[in-house]
Amino acid sequence: MNVKKTLAAFAATLTFSAAVSAEELSVAATPVPHAEILEFVKPALAEQGVELDVKVFTDYIQPNIQVAQERMDANFFQHQPYLTEFNAGRGTDLVSVTGVHVEPFGAYSSKIESLDELAEGAVVAIPNDPTNGGRALLLLQKAGLITLEDASKITATPRDIADNPKDLDFKELEAATLPRILGQVDLALINTNYALEAGLNPTEDALVIEGSDSPYVNILVARPDNKDSDAMKKLAEALASDEVKQFIMDKYEGAVVPAN
Repeated sequence: MNVKKTLAAFAATLTFSAAVSAEELSVAATPVPHAEILEFVKPALAEQGVELDVKVFTDYIQPNIQVAQERMDANFFQHQPYLTEFNAGRGTDLVSVTGVHVEPFGAYSSKIESLDELAEGAVVAIPNDPTNGGRALLLLQKAGLITLEDASKITATPRDIADNPKDLDFKELEAATLPRILGQVDLALINTNYALEAGLNPTEDALVIEGSDSPYVNILVARPDNKDSDAMKKLAEALASDEVKQFIMDKYEGAVVPAN
């Protein structure tokens, strides 16, 4: 018997078995910080037999559609209020698997350095989806610029503004476009993932920003049929690990904070 050939065949069998037993998990994510966090945990998951396939999207619609239609296993880009609103509006039943981090929402400007400088009739751009638009208005209310009819309504729109002393002119636009039109408006309320992609530093550049106690925790989302799968549980555990929390704190320096 040729011992070398036998050992080589045995090694090849082990390699093939490992490849066969590895389970692929596809996750849709926006680039920053979601895809970056997923890439960070990819090696650890590989050691546990899970091959993480991260697909990057730049909008807030397709990641949910892809998961609902079973083209992707999960997504990581949104908070629970957005997911709740999406499910209600689209007839989907996507569910949260685990909370990962908070991206404090902020207001930015290339024309003023303080909210006190905001002029009468200034143009203010906010996201056009219900939950992030409402989140923007709640932040402006907290800053004392407006008053909402219902001070706690998370899906508020400009029509829900009861008092607007500076007669601010609100423009509702797709969240992803807001960094690109920053120079065309007086103030823009921008999700932190898009702010980071545009080179903005939330902790330094935002004129007002949510605190770390924000209820808008970004979550890993799946379907009811796969949320408890072994691979999904391993991903959820990895995202909640101390290593990921440290990675978030070191890399984003307060612009993104661990959920717990």
